[in-house]
Amino acid sequence: MTDNNKVGLKKDVLISRRQLLGLGAGLGLMAIPGLSSLAKSSAQKKVGLQLYTLRDLMAKSVPETLKLAASVGYREVEFAGYFDHKPKVLREILDSEGLTAPSTHAPLESLQKDFESLIEAAQILGHRYIVVPYLNDEQRGTGIDTYKRLAEQFNILGERCSKAGLKFAYHNHAFEFDKVDDQVPYHVILAETDPQHVYMELDLYWIAKAGKDPLDYFRKHPGRFRLWHVKDMDENGNFADVGQGVIDFRRIFAAADIAGLEHGFVERDHTDDPISTIRQGYEGMKQLASHTNGTKLS
Repeated sequence: MTDNNKVGLKKDVLISRRQLLGLGAGLGLMAIPGLSSLAKSSAQKKVGLQLYTLRDLMAKSVPETLKLAASVGYREVEFAGYFDHKPKVLREILDSEGLTAPSTHAPLESLQKDFESLIEAAQILGHRYIVVPYLNDEQRGTGIDTYKRLAEQFNILGERCSKAGLKFAYHNHAFEFDKVDDQVPYHVILAETDPQHVYMELDLYWIAKAGKDPLDYFRKHPGRFRLWHVKDMDENGNFADVGQGVIDFRRIFAAADIAGLEHGFVERDHTDDPISTIRQGYEGMKQLASHTNGTKLS
């Protein structure tokens, strides 16, 4: 969830089309360990929507926007701001539309300054995860030690969330994969945070943008990628609606149980037609499930 003016889209970090399509030899879906258990578990998963995709509509009318999401077929949403609505009011709207909100985005500075009220809102709204969505330039700093200090903060916040019955997660972009002081910041975050208290919300577009293979991370850190942003990429490296780009989601979803996936949220950072985008995203996710393991998402 960010503006791509903030995160530079460099051609030299674009993952190749061949990598995106997963054409490596011998990489059939059934060859990926754990697929059989995914087939058993994913039938219960619901198609989710990251509401940042509809932020302009949310700013106009939260009730109508949530009604729209439900009418398309979504049953889960992830908040990116409450748009001046009290948690109890939002919960009433969610319940009336048959929606749940298993997670929300909360800026790091808000968690640091207003933790208790965020926890209270999360409990009212039924969130299970609180996700830090982005690090600004100041928060990133200029050296790898900044990320080590961030990892310490994430551990503290994660433990506090755990004590409150919630889970803490971090959402990536592409910059975390650019080396700083000859180290990869994302690797530092993974290595120096407690897997019992700090999880990852993996943005499938941005990790592709960085030229990395999600499956490598699933195998090295199984169970830590509980949340995903399902976001597609066109042949030029720009955003695309889910199922209309070049990212091989079938290959990635086939390893969902290794990753620990619990909730997948359709998202597109920028779109000229948000309603068409969320409709295509919903249909794309349903088709993905049926092609991957013969089950259906609701």
